[in-house]
Amino acid sequence: MHHRRHQALGIAAGAIADAVFADPQRGHPVALFGSAVAASERRIHADSAPRGAVFAAGWIGAGSLVGLVAGLVGAAGTAAAAFTALGGTSLCRIGDQIADTLDAGDIDGARAIVSGLVGRDTTTLDEAGICRAAVESIAENTSDAAVAPLVWGAAAGAGGMLGYRAANTLDAMVGYRSARFQRFGWAAARLDDAANLVPARLTAVLVAAASGRPADTWRTITRDAGAHPSPNAGVVEAAFAGALGISVGGRTVYAHGVEDRPALGDGPAPLAADLRAAVRLSRRVQWASAALAVGVRSYSGRYLP
Repeated sequence: MHHRRHQALGIAAGAIADAVFADPQRGHPVALFGSAVAASERRIHADSAPRGAVFAAGWIGAGSLVGLVAGLVGAAGTAAAAFTALGGTSLCRIGDQIADTLDAGDIDGARAIVSGLVGRDTTTLDEAGICRAAVESIAENTSDAAVAPLVWGAAAGAGGMLGYRAANTLDAMVGYRSARFQRFGWAAARLDDAANLVPARLTAVLVAAASGRPADTWRTITRDAGAHPSPNAGVVEAAFAGALGISVGGRTVYAHGVEDRPALGDGPAPLAADLRAAVRLSRRVQWASAALAVGVRSYSGRYLP
């Protein structure tokens, strides 16, 4: 019981630390993890789904093990794991920075900033295209970088948070539908999808509640989310579109090809003001999910060892 209460305290401390400090510019543990993953991928890569599955399981297991050890340290170790796993504050600061840059009339600067947030080609995007890319990323990463780590923290403590972050990082690195990773990255992509099934839907619930527009949010989700190629991104992007009264989706150019994404939402394409509204909504959802995670982890300690 005391162990779970310590972990609840650690999750709270880690969420507060993320809100205050955001991601460190250098030496972030996730960046170091990514460097190690990239180095090992170059050594063992093969056009093989089974080899990719072993690769993914090994790295996710390593992340979970580090988290388990951190959790044994007590609240401080869990706080460190939570701070490592969470990335919502940096996400929102980048969103505000893009909006500020657009308001200053610097579209080239906004393209450069958003290119660090999304994987698509941003070189020809206008203001609506930049804001659409940013809003879609904020929606998806509110779930991936904030709600999901907290859900896994509530369910499995520090080990759950770092295991989840490992899975999500692997998907970002090898889960693309490119020729190189079509087979090798299949397991990483599917594991990330599974890990985000519940968090994405909880994010949608919190978006509906925090926006004050639950009917519009749910109507957009139920009508549009299923057309998106991702089982999770579609849910959260549709939720944000409905909550903000905008539309996202459309032609998206990537290095590996062009995707025609379905339209999500009924309103106009987002502009800088809508991007700021998306950031505010994301922050409310993040704080609500942190409170839920702390409450669940603390309350469950009354009944579970």
